[in-house]
Amino acid sequence: MKIMKSKLFAISLFAMAIASCNSPEKKVETVLEVTSFNIKTTVSELEFNELDAEIEETFTSKQPGFIRRQSGIDEQGRYVVLVYWKSLADAEASMNKFMSDESVANYAGMIDGSTMKMSRFTTTDEFTATNSTFTEVMTFELKEGANVEAFNAVNDRVGPEFSEKQTGFLQRITGFNETGEQVAVAYWDTKAHSDAVINDFMNAAVAKEFMGMMVQSTIDMIRFQSLTSLKNVALSNKDKVVALLNSFNTGDQTPISYINPNKYIQHNLGVADGLQGFGEIMQHAPEGGFKANVLRAFQDGDYVFTHTEYDFFGPKAGFDIFRFEDGLIVEHWDNLLPIQKPNPSGRTQFDGATTLADLNKTEANKAVVRGFIENVLLNHEMDKVANYINPTTYIQHNPAVADGLDGFGAAMKYFAENGLVMQYDELHMVLGQGNFVLCVSEGKFGKGDHTAYYDLFRLEDGLIVEHWDVIATIPAKSEWKNENGKF
Repeated sequence: MKIMKSKLFAISLFAMAIASCNSPEKKVETVLEVTSFNIKTTVSELEFNELDAEIEETFTSKQPGFIRRQSGIDEQGRYVVLVYWKSLADAEASMNKFMSDESVANYAGMIDGSTMKMSRFTTTDEFTATNSTFTEVMTFELKEGANVEAFNAVNDRVGPEFSEKQTGFLQRITGFNETGEQVAVAYWDTKAHSDAVINDFMNAAVAKEFMGMMVQSTIDMIRFQSLTSLKNVALSNKDKVVALLNSFNTGDQTPISYINPNKYIQHNLGVADGLQGFGEIMQHAPEGGFKANVLRAFQDGDYVFTHTEYDFFGPKAGFDIFRFEDGLIVEHWDNLLPIQKPNPSGRTQFDGATTLADLNKTEANKAVVRGFIENVLLNHEMDKVANYINPTTYIQHNPAVADGLDGFGAAMKYFAENGLVMQYDELHMVLGQGNFVLCVSEGKFGKGDHTAYYDLFRLEDGLIVEHWDVIATIPAKSEWKNENGKF
């Protein structure tokens, strides 16, 4: 039902966005380039937005054939860049230069390349919606054998019969390409005006006729706010954490100000409490200092959690958790383990997926992972494993375990045959954002050592498909440098 509603929602917006008009004059053809992507989870949205404006001014607008550029971001964090060019050759030349020009390398490096999608369309519509702050872009294909003339006729009717009558509707741009893919771009003055007409459109007869002409599975809809209209964009808590960890590499002292100087509760048992303890550990850094390569960073309410490759008294894999109050870090947990050799499937503690998705499924994914930890690992209900882990796709990054449920089972068998344990006794924390969930647990490992388990899971379609972890022994209390405990 949710999938159907999403498609109907997208279709309604598309239909309001298009209405072709007939003219005896031959219109000038231009090219609309539509690019969508996510930025890496470790990238500051504020920094990227600022750099995006700079790229437009210093690079894109200087290319031959450039007409106009607009960029924005949707509610799921996906970015969209629309560029109008005089010709396909101009668009291709600009992209070729973009891919090799050192002046844009920093910008390009912030983009998660695996998420990038780019298409170009021929259009005869001239952009006029200069005061638009909210845009809808829809690409789709017509049903096989569809009568294009009939489609265009219905398309012509959608505008005058509905969309052009709506408050805040500014303009539509439509186009197509040689592969048969079509595009519709709807410009609105505000998001509120776009949202307000959805239900009315769904009841319109022309909408039902129009909706029946598209292949539902090919519809890709993005509704985004223009970056230039965003107000009061500030550093997020995640940005602050990434900056703090990156300061190990740069020596920048500014991120230290993101830590509350009067309240900093430390759960790394090898570090003294408070900001003073943080300063002491930095003073004892080896020559050349510490290094941190933040690979994944996520935010869940007041908590930020990261997955990092460290050089911290030797090469280590680590998970960190930071809690914020009033924009400042007030508490920190971590789990560190020396870097190990690749596992039997050839995977490391760091490689694998990094793309953040399914922000609307955060709580559902956390519930799945909580169920796995509580039912399978705490209560030993092994018959329920397939309820939580994808039985055909399970990518494993634990240094000693191979991919798949077979790898998981083989590891359990080895432990049992050699008198070893991997025991989960208590689940302390479940944090998540979108398709990534981190769990913090306490138990015993190996020969029964008191152990902290940090498990990071990636989910698809409600099942776990990838796993990273750091399993570390908790030192004896006599060795602690603070009294806050590991958890």
